Amino acid sequence: MARIGEVTTQVETRDALARARTRAALVPDLLVEARRVVNNVIAGWHGRRRRGIGENFWQFRPYVDGEAVARIDWRRSAREEDHIYVRDREWEAAHTVWLWADRSPSMLFRSSQADVSKESRALVLILALAELLSRSGERIAWPGLSDPFAARNGAERLAQQIAHAEPTTARPDLTVVRRFSDMVVAGDFLDSPEETMRWLDPLARVGARAHLIEVADPAEETFPYSGRTEFHDPETGERLTAGRAETLGEDYRRLYLARRETLSRWCKKLGWSYTVNHTDRLASEALIGVHTAMTSEMDVGR
Repeated sequence: MARIGEVTTQVETRDALARARTRAALVPDLLVEARRVVNNVIAGWHGRRRRGIGENFWQFRPYVDGEAVARIDWRRSAREEDHIYVRDREWEAAHTVWLWADRSPSMLFRSSQADVSKESRALVLILALAELLSRSGERIAWPGLSDPFAARNGAERLAQQIAHAEPTTARPDLTVVRRFSDMVVAGDFLDSPEETMRWLDPLARVGARAHLIEVADPAEETFPYSGRTEFHDPETGERLTAGRAETLGEDYRRLYLARRETLSRWCKKLGWSYTVNHTDRLASEALIGVHTAMTSEMDVGR
């Protein structure tokens, strides 16, 4: 038995392949759950139309000096003597929405207060978004796993790719994400804010928008532990035995919430969104929040 306050290192190694097989077996059920969540929110979902290159009429607006003359709608302009109008068309080549869920060991945590693990919730949220976006005609992709594609069965295709993917906990390379794209990231963001910011910085530099969904187990936030308690780090295998866990509660909660506040402020500064979804709450709550963020102010900063 470890002494009080002693940090010990885990001896046995984790079987990443076994975890991947377990996840693959669960993916079909997660897809069913994702579609159930979608059916609960679909009434309020709508596509995200914006100006661009396409065939469908979007709007008439006054001509601005320097624009291509070929864009002028002479028939509409002829109706008024003092104004020249341009015909804007709807963006039909929909920009890509990149989707990614953290599948690192810390995401496997599930306390007695939660309905599901953090990993299950993150994957359900991502697959639900894939379903909604695919129905709206958007292109979706998973960095390092799939190229951008548009299909009505996008969620099913993405689920199959996740189920058959090589086991990995590494974060993907985000340099593949281009300007005017969005990226939705679902994870617990328990690394230091600085590390998370460094990883997401390529998105900020190219002008992409990110929507972070922090998936949190209620026990991680409230720290309901007391007495002699052993804490285990699933990422490093280290263990910490505390004699009176309740004495750590105040400092822990302060640091935990400070990390969230730092990331939330950073996202707000960049025009990104930050949503928190607790695993004892409905997944649809986060889905609605992210949808609102993705469909509002589409042209800000673009």
